[in-house]
Amino acid sequence: MFTGIIETLGRVERVSERGTNRSFWIQSAITQELKVDQSVAHNGVCLTVEVINGHQYQVTAVQETLQKTTLDNWQPGTAVNLERSLLPSSRLDGHFVQGHVDTTGVCVSITDKRGSWELVFSFPERFAALVIEKGSICINGISLTAFNVTDSLLTVAIIPYTWEQTNLQYLQTGHAVNLEFDMVGKYILRSKMLHSTSF
Repeated sequence: MFTGIIETLGRVERVSERGTNRSFWIQSAITQELKVDQSVAHNGVCLTVEVINGHQYQVTAVQETLQKTTLDNWQPGTAVNLERSLLPSSRLDGHFVQGHVDTTGVCVSITDKRGSWELVFSFPERFAALVIEKGSICINGISLTAFNVTDSLLTVAIIPYTWEQTNLQYLQTGHAVNLEFDMVGKYILRSKMLHSTSF
């Protein structure tokens, strides 16, 4: 479980193939604080630390993850948002994030508001019921608040600190991002669907 509050930026150093899986060596400032078997969110994707070597560590993504996230596009030099899993004693400064990406979205526009940035993302319409005005959404692992929501578009406002501390600063229009919708909303929608088909 995560909160969507990014700790640091990592950088992809190496990429290798193992069957249908893909392994990534990540360099980060928190590498030496990690342990093998520890869960870390990478752009919102929960991956397990497999090997640690100096300031780098290795994680592996299976085919299902590669197909449903942006990890298939990672190359050496890619900047990655990193967050370690939530401790029971931690403050919940963002919202509950599982690290299970639902789908990808696309950056439609970036507007410099001279003190903040407004980013518009498109997303598949089949997820429209999970995006609400002023509701939480996780974009590339970052807990954000959606507004100007339509059936296929949402807008988020980015403060300077978030812009500077995450890989949103490298985002361009047309780039894909990982989206995880609010877990509570998914359970409510599932409950309604089951209730409507039980009578």
